[in-house]
Amino acid sequence: MAFNRFRQAWELPGGRIDTGETARQAAVRELLEETSHVPHGQLCFVGFAGFTLAPDERAEYGALFTGQVADVSPLFRPNDEIAAIRWWDFRESLPGRLQPLDAHLAELSRNALTSTRHGTALGCRTS
Repeated sequence: MAFNRFRQAWELPGGRIDTGETARQAAVRELLEETSHVPHGQLCFVGFAGFTLAPDERAEYGALFTGQVADVSPLFRPNDEIAAIRWWDFRESLPGRLQPLDAHLAELSRNALTSTRHGTALGCRTS
């Protein structure tokens, strides 16, 4: 999880897709930019979520990916956007506020990762 300085909350790493990027490429780039992590192997597509953002009730969609990385990167340095990163095991409380949507998506990605350990799921082959 990444602590977003602007929203003062823990969130999943993520952001917009740049011109010419696929959703998967954007996920890899955002993971690196926000946490200094590079995934081991290909990220697996889990699904997408549609949601409405307040206050202007703007509709947005997000692609959700899961994968594997090493322990929290010693290369991470707090920056203008992200103050801290940490693993979250769903049992312990995170210090500060947790975005409810991100908590729900994290749970979905954990469940998807568990289901992909036994073969192919959602277009992602695991070894």
